[in-house]
Amino acid sequence: MSVVQEVRNDLKDALKTAVNSSQELTVETVPEIEIEEPREEEHGDYATNIAMVLSGQVGMAPRQIAEMIVEKIDLDIIDEVEVAGPGFINFYLNNNWLYRVIEKVDRTGEQYGATDLGENQKVQIEFVSANPTGPLHVGHSRGAVVGDVLANIMETAGFDVSKEYYINDAGNQLEILGNSVAVRYQQLLGEDVDLPEDSYQGEYIEEIAQEILAEDDGEHLADAKEGNIEYFREFAYEKMLENIGTDLNDFGIEFDNWFSERSLHPDAIEEVIAELREKGLVYEEEDALWFKSTEFGDDKDRVVVKSDGSYTYLAPDIAYHKNKHDRGFDQAINVWGADHHGYIARVQAVIEALGYGSDWLEVILVQLVNLLRDGETVKMSKRAGDFVTLRDVVDEVGLDAARYFYVMRDTDSHLDFDLELAKEESKDNPVYYIQYAHARICSIEDQLADEGYEIPDLDEVDLSHLTSDIELDLIKKIAQYPAEIAESAGSKEPHHIARYAYDLASLFHKFYNKCRVLGEDEELLKARTALVEAVKQVLLNVLDILGISAPESM
Repeated sequence: MSVVQEVRNDLKDALKTAVNSSQELTVETVPEIEIEEPREEEHGDYATNIAMVLSGQVGMAPRQIAEMIVEKIDLDIIDEVEVAGPGFINFYLNNNWLYRVIEKVDRTGEQYGATDLGENQKVQIEFVSANPTGPLHVGHSRGAVVGDVLANIMETAGFDVSKEYYINDAGNQLEILGNSVAVRYQQLLGEDVDLPEDSYQGEYIEEIAQEILAEDDGEHLADAKEGNIEYFREFAYEKMLENIGTDLNDFGIEFDNWFSERSLHPDAIEEVIAELREKGLVYEEEDALWFKSTEFGDDKDRVVVKSDGSYTYLAPDIAYHKNKHDRGFDQAINVWGADHHGYIARVQAVIEALGYGSDWLEVILVQLVNLLRDGETVKMSKRAGDFVTLRDVVDEVGLDAARYFYVMRDTDSHLDFDLELAKEESKDNPVYYIQYAHARICSIEDQLADEGYEIPDLDEVDLSHLTSDIELDLIKKIAQYPAEIAESAGSKEPHHIARYAYDLASLFHKFYNKCRVLGEDEELLKARTALVEAVKQVLLNVLDILGISAPESM
């Protein structure tokens, strides 16, 4: 239980006791008790406005209500309670609650920070979902880390999370891929044929063509010349999907499910169109079938079946989201690139039309990434053709730096990714700074071991020796971690956890520079060792959520 929960529970008990012992104080409905940190330190550690909230219902002055509640407060972590201003109740805590935090970290270990906020609700997070027509680029990379870290956060917060990649494998883009490979295949065999303008241009296309040629020794040349590209399309599709999966796995990301758009054609699509038709939400005009998305807030109705009988992008998306709901997910989260902003309204219209409720689907937009080297934008990758790949960045700066940099900013903000900074071994590089805190702790442990000192069980430690401001601030930061997890899971903002990791590391480095562990008297040595071990555990927990390693030496 967090300190805020303890204070809130004691307030509830105090209010109940005050009501039972007073004929004046009659409360029919107890509202949610809000606990907040005052802006000014002199106003205490926490405060509540519950007396003012109750005033209208009770018909008494807020200060009078507050004084009646304060008389009944009884919590050993509270040093002082005061009624301030029009009726605020301010709490001044003693250090006992901080020492309990260290005890809880020791007791719960890798589970410290976990909450039951999600109540095991089933949540699907769909992210990346790039067309299988080329390597993943830096834009996909940012969305990949955001989705993966968000999934880790929500699992820690008690949600039953499923990570899904939606494979766009039914559109014209695969025909272009197959034709591009077929043309390169012909060129490798000496045929005088030009690559069409709308083809994929990267070197990876020729590499796939070379693989085909190595396997078939030119057997499919006649098919390529006649425009029969099915073999080339399917070979290239499987190869690209394999490469995407490998790149993601090497980036520390594994999906629970890969969902093929092809599986929706045509039965699932026709089924959901029939459902919308039965509800009177589609109509025919200009030989096309239109969805009445304006009835649900979209700026115009949308075509789902074109005049030639083919589906628009929206048609399989409708079927796909129905499929998600049919699989029993309580909530769906889509992580999309910023270029999909205009698509949100029509998909939300679909969700409402199907009767799932406007809050069933949440879309997180991830803004663009600008790669910088020496202040200049990095040019395109030769192999990819017109973009820098995920693997290019990981190969240059490493997995840990890449993951941290992609998630360290709010998804609503454009990200300037400084490649040189990401490689620096200095405090200016945030991921290095965080990992160095863990390495320093391991160094302290090694020094203690060299001195023959064994870390004692916590019940042998008197934590009341931890009294300096930096020690207490460090424990307070540890105490915040469960609330950070809950807040990030609720807001769907994983950058808060990246920032928390940095702030915790920063406080530890300050502690390291101000407070000796070795060389102190035994009781203080034990207490500071316990604090250091607690910091280490929380760093391990948060780095695990970020998908970043915790090196023991640097």
